[in-house]
Amino acid sequence: MRDWIEIDGSYGEGGGQVLRTSLTLAVLTGRPLRIEHIRAGRKKPGLRPQHLTAVRAAAAICDAQLEGDVLGSQALSFTPGGPVRAGQYTFDVSAAVQGGSAGSVGLVLQTIFLPLALADGDSYLTLRGGTHVPWAPSISYVEHVFLPQLARMGARAQVESEQWGFYPAGGGQVQVRIAGREGPLRSLQVVERGALQSVWGIAAGMNLPAHIPQRMADRAHRLLAEAGLAARVEPRRLRGNGPGAGIFLCAEYDRAATGFTVYGRQGLPSERVSEMACDELLAHHRSTAALDPHLADQLVLPAVLAEGETRVSTSRVTRHLLTNVWVVRHFLAREVQIEGAVESPGWLWVKGEQV
Repeated sequence: MRDWIEIDGSYGEGGGQVLRTSLTLAVLTGRPLRIEHIRAGRKKPGLRPQHLTAVRAAAAICDAQLEGDVLGSQALSFTPGGPVRAGQYTFDVSAAVQGGSAGSVGLVLQTIFLPLALADGDSYLTLRGGTHVPWAPSISYVEHVFLPQLARMGARAQVESEQWGFYPAGGGQVQVRIAGREGPLRSLQVVERGALQSVWGIAAGMNLPAHIPQRMADRAHRLLAEAGLAARVEPRRLRGNGPGAGIFLCAEYDRAATGFTVYGRQGLPSERVSEMACDELLAHHRSTAALDPHLADQLVLPAVLAEGETRVSTSRVTRHLLTNVWVVRHFLAREVQIEGAVESPGWLWVKGEQV
């Protein structure tokens, strides 16, 4: 058996990012993994429903043996059983706990996306749970920001949102088709983003009066127009499990798309939700960087697995980015450099290589 990789889950911000990146790399390298102090930096440490579902999804695609795969566990052993198997899979976050869960299906998808994209043959996924929840990439972000950039690197997928699911009720469902490997991943050079092509958004309200998404859309349109950006923001009424509201804004440039999502909550005016999302978009736009802060850390894994040198600029170096690099270095000998202080604009440079 290959030597175990041991990871301290409390490193950095001590969240689920350490777990997800470790799982992805364990699957891709075939290295057995032990991780302790899982999510030690969170108010509720250990495996929550979305993390447990990601663990079991990673195990399913490579026949891994598991120890510690229970809710609340702060220690896990993961031993891959073989190469990744493309195929049809269903992963339901709501089934991980009695009473259901709105845990993020986007985080589950990102855990297994690269292994399946690098497997032989196409895969078809049904994902159930939360599609638009705080502290996770929304499916809108995955579809319009993450996947288009991965397609430029040679990893292709299609997403169909059949039902949105907001926190805390969940109930969302997504269909995903991931195309199998057609060749090595390509490196990426996105230091300059190019000209702004469009700004658009969706202001959504689920099981709520029509004036709520309309107010979000109107406020976002007005604020962006005042900043000199012509935007189209669609108000959208949805039906599903429980009430929920949020706005997703996307700015598309020649060489990159960026996305920003903010959710409503009790006591927070609809207009304020839009103001927060617009503030994030405008801060990025004024920075002149190519990638938004979230996409920069999500590109670390494909960059280290791609042939050649990747260099990208980001409007903000995050602790998630630093944490991802730290985990990668436990599994792979790669040259990775980050230029710029935390919470400031910076650059990511990676010299990648196929696994």
